[in-house]
Amino acid sequence: MPRTYHLIVNTLAGAYTAERGEYLVRNLEGAGAVTVHTVTKPGEATRSANRICAQEEQPFIIVCGGDGTINGVINGLTFGKATLAVAPLGTANILARELGIVSLDDALARITVGATRSPVVGLLQAERKKQYFLLMAGVGFDGFICESVRPAEKSLLGRGAYLLAALRRLAAWERERLEIYVDEMRIDCHSVVVCNAARYGGRGVLAPGADIFSPEFEVICVKDDRRRSYLRLILNTLAGRYPDTQDVRRFATAKLVVSGKKAVQADGDYIGYSPVRISCVEQLFKLIV
Repeated sequence: MPRTYHLIVNTLAGAYTAERGEYLVRNLEGAGAVTVHTVTKPGEATRSANRICAQEEQPFIIVCGGDGTINGVINGLTFGKATLAVAPLGTANILARELGIVSLDDALARITVGATRSPVVGLLQAERKKQYFLLMAGVGFDGFICESVRPAEKSLLGRGAYLLAALRRLAAWERERLEIYVDEMRIDCHSVVVCNAARYGGRGVLAPGADIFSPEFEVICVKDDRRRSYLRLILNTLAGRYPDTQDVRRFATAKLVVSGKKAVQADGDYIGYSPVRISCVEQLFKLIV
């Protein structure tokens, strides 16, 4: 029986063009039926994925966009039903980099082969909201950056919009503290990034021990509240140095609680404020690798 491919296409994704969308459809039509679902924001991707899962027992969904679109899709899935593939058309394409996907042709070749693995995803739970993430979640400085990103700047500048947002946050610096609870351990810090993938923001590697197929996160706690500590962390990330210092503490865990009230981001999109619980979830979907 021919397979049906559901393409969730974000037409506002950083690398999307109509020609690339048509190229994907044209190259998939020989292998099965192709249904295109056009979206422009993660919430629309969530609703599209939810409808697809309600209509099919074992849907095959190809996410044509960036990491925010992928996040939207996984938050609309029915547990354990879907197979996902990635056609990288976003700005940073962190998941594609984690999987080693280098082009649309590479993505199409992997879809043809059909090899899958089940990734471990993060589940972020606040008082009135829950959100899955595949790459990372952050509470504090990077959460405030994502909160400050302006849609018009993101459409025009891509990753440059995050730099502008970071400069705005540096000018409006805050020194409130967070507390991280892991089993019986309590850690006082200024910001925390919970990494489910090694890369952060594109090519930089923030958490070399993190892997989307591992049952634990790599957690980076920034303990010092001075701007220079963040600059040092950024420079170390770009240079490939990852030492524990007095400013930064790293550890692995499958679950943690973050108290305090600061902005939270998941896979690069602002989602609300802490406190939050974060835990690993297995078998949500299968991923073409």
